[in-house]
Amino acid sequence: MLPFFGPKFGNAASGTHSFGWEAGAAVEAARRRIAALAGANPRDIVFTSGATESNNLALKGLVAAAGGSQSHIVTVATEHKAVLDTASTLEAAGCRVTVLRPRGDGLLDLDELRNAITAETLLVSVMYANNEIGVLQPISEIGKICREKNALFHCDAVQAFGKFKVNVDDCNIDLMSISAHKMYGPKGVGALYVRRQNPRVRLTAQMDGGGHEGGMRSGTLNVPAIVGFGEACAVAGREMEQEYPRVRALRDRLKRQLEEGLEGLHVHGSMEHRLAGNLNVSFAGVDGDALLAGVPDVAVSAGSACSSHEGGGSHVLLAIGASKEMIASATRFRLGRFTTTEEIDYASERFVQVVRRLREHVPV
Repeated sequence: MLPFFGPKFGNAASGTHSFGWEAGAAVEAARRRIAALAGANPRDIVFTSGATESNNLALKGLVAAAGGSQSHIVTVATEHKAVLDTASTLEAAGCRVTVLRPRGDGLLDLDELRNAITAETLLVSVMYANNEIGVLQPISEIGKICREKNALFHCDAVQAFGKFKVNVDDCNIDLMSISAHKMYGPKGVGALYVRRQNPRVRLTAQMDGGGHEGGMRSGTLNVPAIVGFGEACAVAGREMEQEYPRVRALRDRLKRQLEEGLEGLHVHGSMEHRLAGNLNVSFAGVDGDALLAGVPDVAVSAGSACSSHEGGGSHVLLAIGASKEMIASATRFRLGRFTTTEEIDYASERFVQVVRRLREHVPV
């Protein structure tokens, strides 16, 4: 990325001089790398500021292109707020929105989904991997149902992309939101995959201006960030096949050590269908805020980083039927590429210590 902050500072949209050509070539190289990781055509990749914008463009842009407010959208109660809040905005404008509640393990009931899709359904939006509980939805099966029902399929794949193989054709995905920083790229850049054929998906731009990105997203491109996004995809393509099982083994080690050291541990969401680097658990009889305050040296959270400032209970845990007591002590561990065995052992030991002290009502 570094040269594009300084000596290679050209605008990728400037096509009349070598500085713009160089920046434009770097953007297109990154676009090809991102498309390759998705099994997509490079021209189907639209750069955005991140997955929140991608989700907004997918839902709002599709409804606008379809010609109005009477469209029907089907989504799930455990989706990211960037999808749920966007759907609520569209509903207030006249769209009909069906929000399905998943089972207790976080998985969507496919029969319920099939029955919810009608002849008026424009779009089904289901995330690949949940950002709080890590549950992996059966995306391939969902894509098949959408094809059978002639509904377009949007997938928020932020948590999955770059962790394991995600192929838009294999899964019949028509629109897919991704974000660079969830795969070790820079913050503030993402993309929306928009299928251009079989079927051709038409979107109305939500940001007007110079007609950048095929007219779907105007604005001067963030060349350094896009270059970094492309490099992150190249690294993921080389390493994720070996990295994913390594992270999963560390996650299982953490779970085992917590279970061995503590009684009353409850795991939220399916363990069988789960992102390798996610463990969301509750500690019976422990207040979550007191627990997090007792382990400031371990980076964990009580819910989604995007909504942690809002307070209140997790909408994801509420949707899968968790009790108020369970939600109050829910803790989300995230493991990744740089997590080590030593860190897992340290974190589990610290949590066992602090939970035991809190249960004994001894100040930590």
